[in-house]
Amino acid sequence: MVKIYSFLDVEKIRQSGKILAEVFEILKKEIQIGVSLKYLDDLAYKVIKEKGARPAFLGYRPGGAKNPYRASICASVNNVIVHGFPGNYKLQSGDVLKIDCGVKYKNFYSDAAFTAIVGKGTKEKENLIKATKDALDEAIKYAKPGSHLGNIGWAIERIAEKFGVKAVEELTGHGIGRDLHEDPTIYNYGEKGKGIELKTGMVLAIEPMFSSGSDRIIQLPDESWATSDGSLSAHFEHTVAIAEKGAVVLTSL
Repeated sequence: MVKIYSFLDVEKIRQSGKILAEVFEILKKEIQIGVSLKYLDDLAYKVIKEKGARPAFLGYRPGGAKNPYRASICASVNNVIVHGFPGNYKLQSGDVLKIDCGVKYKNFYSDAAFTAIVGKGTKEKENLIKATKDALDEAIKYAKPGSHLGNIGWAIERIAEKFGVKAVEELTGHGIGRDLHEDPTIYNYGEKGKGIELKTGMVLAIEPMFSSGSDRIIQLPDESWATSDGSLSAHFEHTVAIAEKGAVVLTSL
């Protein structure tokens, strides 16, 4: 069942999201050749705690996972799409890095992600990242009262086709608020006019995930998800509230 949140509840989610946006601004400045993923995770944990919040992913066990997650961020490199563990790997020039993070603040959750190229990129990498970011921006336009959930997936899929990349269909977005993962499931494909009708007070974590090759995925031994053919991937996400006048992004400054 999809939850409807009050204006005051949405404002609390916005407070959580603002903390997350501030964390991302700090992390982006630290993404450089030679920096370890663990350093980025430690920094995120420190900043989140200093702001009186807690990392939403730390100790969380998502559906299908055997073990609780042991870090504050997911740091996924190149072919790894999501749930990459931030270990001792040091970033190299050309790496495509996805950072996904959640914050719990005053009992409300926010969730967001971004993708960055480390050092020098290529046209293929830049095209993939632009496509994924554009897909998120386009999908958010359809997060408004009277729209349908299928419109969001349709918009994402349409941008993937435009840029010649693939939408990863087996990984999804979700509702969010008092829990990190709530109904509805938000697919990265869909039919316009299909699915539940969006209503004021719904809060969604919209997260397109694209691949430069196959849209099929495999789970690695560390429980992360990667492209089945080893191709590059990108991921962007915002927590978005459905308001009377349209979408309100809650994970931005």
